[in-house]
Amino acid sequence: MTLLLPLLAFLFISLLVAAAALAFSAGGAGTIERRLGEVAGDSGRAIEPVKTYDKVLVESLQKLGNAVPRSPSEMGKLQRRLVAAGYRSNEAVPVFLGIRVGFALLLFALFSTPLLFHPNFLTALGACGFGYVLPGMLLGRMAKRRQHRIQLGLPDALDLLVVSVEAGLGLDQAIQRVGDELTFAHPDLADELSLINLELRAGKARAEALRNLGERTGVDDLISLVTMLVQTDKFGTSVAQSLRVHSETLRTKRRQRAEEAAAKTGVKMVFPLVFCIFPAIWIVTIGPAVIKFVQVLLPMTQK
Repeated sequence: MTLLLPLLAFLFISLLVAAAALAFSAGGAGTIERRLGEVAGDSGRAIEPVKTYDKVLVESLQKLGNAVPRSPSEMGKLQRRLVAAGYRSNEAVPVFLGIRVGFALLLFALFSTPLLFHPNFLTALGACGFGYVLPGMLLGRMAKRRQHRIQLGLPDALDLLVVSVEAGLGLDQAIQRVGDELTFAHPDLADELSLINLELRAGKARAEALRNLGERTGVDDLISLVTMLVQTDKFGTSVAQSLRVHSETLRTKRRQRAEEAAAKTGVKMVFPLVFCIFPAIWIVTIGPAVIKFVQVLLPMTQK
């Protein structure tokens, strides 16, 4: 078993080096041919775009992700998590799978080589499992951060919507206007609002486009706003009045969240106080007395 791990690590690293050499050699050959064509004056041929290192890396990860077996139900959940994190392209799923598998194999190879760590099959297998799970954890954290940023920008968007609708704009034009105004302050929310405008221009119904917004983001406040707008459009009530009432409700909920976070602060401060601050205070206050007692009592016990 001890001889098998270095052999597997050597084979894996050799395959990685060979794959990287093949990937970068193709780009280098294209560059050389393009330069030779420019020197020879062959202007009739179309110049192929030069692939940069990040594009080559993304293509390599995409190929690795396409080779991974996957189930439709798992891919649906992963697609929703990627969309919630802001990655809506078709290549996002295979690239993420390639990152997951590549990172797992890399950690397995690192913990299998005797140069860095003591080779152990169980440790290498545990590192491989951790490398497979870690990208999913990071993706979930990125999605939560993006949802938090959207939630923070929602009150400003509601205020602008109320002003725009009361000024005479329709709901579609107001959403487009708010998306343009929030591009620099809240880019994530502005991106979602601009996507609503694109769906409306493509011919989707307003209710369907709004529901897609709630499903993409997964923010509770935004889902309630979408439900309110759909009901307002369905029953024909005043959009400005509904937005104003919802804005007041949202401010109340935001104040309650702040009060809840403030109430949790005392409980969260217990662990830093007990494990970090109190030991230092005890050492500073009681330490000199303990040293003095030891210096006085230790000679007496030796006699």
